[in-house]
Amino acid sequence: MKRIAFFDTKDYDLPAFEARAKEAGISFKFFDTRLGEDTAGLANGFDGVCVFVNDDLSAPVIEKLYKGGVRVIALRCAGYNNVDLKACFGKIHVVRVPAYSPYAVAEHTMALLLTSIRRIHKAYNRTREFNFSLSGLTGFDLHGKTVGVVGTGKIGRIFIDICRGFGMRVVAYDKYPAEGSGIDYVSLDELFAASDVISLHCPLSEETYHLIDEAAIEKCKKGVVILNTSRGALIDAEALLGGIKRRVIGAACLDVYEEESDIFFRDFSGHIVEDDTLARLISMPNVIVTSHQAFLTEEALAAIAETTMKNLTDFFSGGRLENELCYNCGKVEECRRGRSPRCF
Repeated sequence: MKRIAFFDTKDYDLPAFEARAKEAGISFKFFDTRLGEDTAGLANGFDGVCVFVNDDLSAPVIEKLYKGGVRVIALRCAGYNNVDLKACFGKIHVVRVPAYSPYAVAEHTMALLLTSIRRIHKAYNRTREFNFSLSGLTGFDLHGKTVGVVGTGKIGRIFIDICRGFGMRVVAYDKYPAEGSGIDYVSLDELFAASDVISLHCPLSEETYHLIDEAAIEKCKKGVVILNTSRGALIDAEALLGGIKRRVIGAACLDVYEEESDIFFRDFSGHIVEDDTLARLISMPNVIVTSHQAFLTEEALAAIAETTMKNLTDFFSGGRLENELCYNCGKVEECRRGRSPRCF
């Protein structure tokens, strides 16, 4: 039986993975701690590790895992900006879950938008104190408004369909437009200028790092609502604060945050949070922050476990790794994926 060290375990992870482990011939050791340089030794003697978005998979960690016998990293998420793929090449195979429930993330994005513009969170808090005043709760219709969607992968396209259902006009930007989709693609500058709402659904890369910065905010419509359920570093948080204070940004809804790794998924209710930027954002009346929960539905958790288990069984059986990641992927002259079941 193959042994996998499972890091950053949460209560909601256990049912789906435990139910599938025995059938797959895999034994999980669940660790509450995150993977990092100080905890990599916990994986010594294991065949692989299963990790999440805020685990550290930098080159030093990769080297420790490799020396400890780990030969596969199973990401139970789609994003992989926390993995040094170049350090993994030739040593440890990396597999991910490219799509679990795009509906979960897209629906959460719309939930954040509706909560913000219709002041649902404020009304909820008021009525619990028997305050039934409507003063300060005026919102606006989504119908007829323009939404700019950055990134038109599965999640982005589902969010577009939801927005169309509300009667919104949709414009989009993607470096690789979806052909035949009927989506109205424009340049980023055009999207910033035209949009009443901007929603980010693109991966984090060198090109998209701080996509929303001070310069981008100055190009936006006054009162724009910005949504981010993708990756925190797509937005320069200090620039976002400045845009809110200057009244350029009318509202911000964030399920992710650039410096979330030491904060999200933990209970700090009895502590002082030392991240002043996050504290100031949360204190703003027109900012809603959720703690990276957009993926968290029963359907998504089941799909994550199912795909992760398939990735692991494919690896240990010597099969083709459909969901493998490699720093060479996309480089046609170097990539082996077209002619080999694995990247190396």
